[in-house]
Amino acid sequence: MNGNSFKHLWFSMMVLQIMATILPSTAIANPDLPTSDTWEQLQRYSQEGKKKPQQSQVTSVSQLSDVQPTDWAFQALQSLVERFGCIAGYPDGTFRGNRALSRYEFAAGVNTCLDRISEIIAAETSDRMTQGELLAVKRLQEEFAAELSLLRQDIRRIDTRLDQIENNQFSLTTQLRGEAIFALTDAFGEDTGTDQTVFQNRIRLDFNTSFTGRDLLLTRLQSGNASSFNRGVIGEGTQTFNIVGDTENQVQLERLFYQFPVSDRLYFILAAKGVTWDDFVPTLNPYIDDYDGGKGSLSAFGQRNPIYRLGGGAGIGINYEFRDHSLTSIFGPTSLSVGYLTPTATNSQPSQGLFNGDFSILAQLTVTPTDNLQFALTYNHSYFTPGNFGFDNGQNNGPVFNRTTGEVNRNAFNGYTGTGIANSLLGLTNGLNPLGVATGVSSHSYGLQLSWRVHPQVILGGWGGYTAARAIGVADGQIWNYAITVALPDLFHEGSLGGVIIGREPYLANLDASGRLGRTLPNDSSWHFEGFYRYQLNDYLSITPGIIWITNPNQSDRHQDLVIGTIRTTFTF
Repeated sequence: MNGNSFKHLWFSMMVLQIMATILPSTAIANPDLPTSDTWEQLQRYSQEGKKKPQQSQVTSVSQLSDVQPTDWAFQALQSLVERFGCIAGYPDGTFRGNRALSRYEFAAGVNTCLDRISEIIAAETSDRMTQGELLAVKRLQEEFAAELSLLRQDIRRIDTRLDQIENNQFSLTTQLRGEAIFALTDAFGEDTGTDQTVFQNRIRLDFNTSFTGRDLLLTRLQSGNASSFNRGVIGEGTQTFNIVGDTENQVQLERLFYQFPVSDRLYFILAAKGVTWDDFVPTLNPYIDDYDGGKGSLSAFGQRNPIYRLGGGAGIGINYEFRDHSLTSIFGPTSLSVGYLTPTATNSQPSQGLFNGDFSILAQLTVTPTDNLQFALTYNHSYFTPGNFGFDNGQNNGPVFNRTTGEVNRNAFNGYTGTGIANSLLGLTNGLNPLGVATGVSSHSYGLQLSWRVHPQVILGGWGGYTAARAIGVADGQIWNYAITVALPDLFHEGSLGGVIIGREPYLANLDASGRLGRTLPNDSSWHFEGFYRYQLNDYLSITPGIIWITNPNQSDRHQDLVIGTIRTTFTF
């Protein structure tokens, strides 16, 4: 064979390698796919080559509509298969060369062998082809020239189509995550005489959408009928499934935000509705904090430091991770979180909107000195218009007392955590005071959070929070809260969780007011004790019995201790 012939053969081999990628029967040319599937699909042809009547002789296989086992082309391919092992064939390693093939299917087999032959030539191994084998390959190419010509046209059409698809490519992935909570619960105590045992529910559907694989668009739909117990101005003991309130099981858009990376270190979050600080700020209470879901603590207080519940709604936030920085060399991995949220972003009325209504600004430095230890320093500055102050995720329930109508807004009594006195500054913010006035509040809050994994199955956590709240033009108050938490993952059963929370929900420790607004401040110690055990039946179902005990509710010994018992069943899917 001269040099030009060998170059022609080599070029033809390369063409065949490309052609096989669009063969209609199977992608034999793809080495990642099992070639045994190719030959299994050809079994339907197995009888075509047997017991057929004698036909007139043809001079070339190019005259055949298919390729029979008796044709020289078939035998040549079989010889190449046996020589180079270029087709795996059936699981038992046999080629079974007694099946008739269509010409396109046969060309696929030829191409598979040509791939192997090309590797041999490129590697210059000892398995070099003989002159006779090269001639046989060249003849196969010539006999199937018509098929190759059609394949070239197919490739041009496919290349054009691929260019169109790539230019208009839109990769979208959406996952549905669902949670359904069914809770049997009751409250016991002198102040709960009107409460009855209730069976409540809450449903969440989260649509998690990613466009790039690193971003997240979260859309949450929520419904339920889980209202809190009728406890007057007592605010403690709210459970996580009470947070949605009683929507009469009407579906609502509860949360909407988009989180995306700007770089490997910097993440942005654009909040459109219902976002709270724990959506992008580490709260450092693993296992027990599950975003007010149905697999962590029973109470809202047990989830996280209550200062994360000052403010919420729409806005913007960033997370920045320090790397190769002096901070990381001293403290280990460190991140900074900063954000702005407002619940009035969609309200165009005066003293409302994105920048003129209630708002909350938060900054947090999170440090991880070791793999088992984390702590965070948090600052929260918030402003609330009259009646809207409270540890309630910025829900804006409004003043308690309406002087014009003389009506009382019962929804404004309580935050999601803390005493009623702390959530109203002894009635100064919501109208429950001798003058019946409601004032705006400016607050500065400081928090310290800690998480320490002392054992793979024991995590200790805790926090402390201080809020300096000013009822504008009227009084200054000091609100404290703190807690210790213990999480026991895999307790007694894999996937289960035991949890203990001991602390004090937000309470008003001091109030500096004068005149008719200066009243005696109840300041009896109101403690929160909570224990629960989540038994994980399977990946989709858990049952959590637990108890919450509040001493001196609303920081007053005039109220009998409050005890709440709950059996919570949670379905996740």
